Amino acid sequence: MNIEIKKSIKPIKYTNAVEFLETRLKDINNNRKGDLIWVLQHEEVYTAGTSYSEDEILNKDISLIKTNRGGKITYHGPGQLICYFVIDLKKRQKDIRKFITLIEKTIIESLAEFEIKSYGDPKNIGIWVGKNSNAKKIAAIGIRVSKWIAYHGFAINIDNDLSRYKNIIPCGVSDKGVTNLKELKNQNYDNLSDIVIGNLSKNLEIYAF
Repeated sequence: MNIEIKKSIKPIKYTNAVEFLETRLKDINNNRKGDLIWVLQHEEVYTAGTSYSEDEILNKDISLIKTNRGGKITYHGPGQLICYFVIDLKKRQKDIRKFITLIEKTIIESLAEFEIKSYGDPKNIGIWVGKNSNAKKIAAIGIRVSKWIAYHGFAINIDNDLSRYKNIIPCGVSDKGVTNLKELKNQNYDNLSDIVIGNLSKNLEIYAF
């Protein structure tokens, strides 16, 4: 199946990105366009998913954008790889759990190419490194499904400002930390976006009927 690949160099405003995703969703529903994978960075922003609660905001002075993706509150900003998608599950498998597992697999495989071992946690969505009290989130996942079209996506921390997470309880998890790739292993991650696109495209082909 053909998937449009879109790569943005300059940081994209969050609201503009969501508007673009919503437009693509309508286009797919009306058979005007096909699936999309889009990699980018965001300008600084805190976003709140459909299941967040007010007590997860530790600094009430921050600006917060409420969105229709799943999940709770998180931070986006420079130094973070965002991978958005709009994928028609009707042309693949109508199984949301399997699709989330596919996303987790994509992130884990991509980080493994940099010799970083990560894993999914059935109790806390996202991708993690370290175990038990040393567990830290390296990637956040937030997805919405409308008429069996999955959209929004995931964010991998590369060298973003981790102090920004002190203003919130990231993803509603208070007993685990947040890290980034540079903190784990100081190396070049310039090709991470291409690796993510390759792995996601490959896994989506496997996921197809």
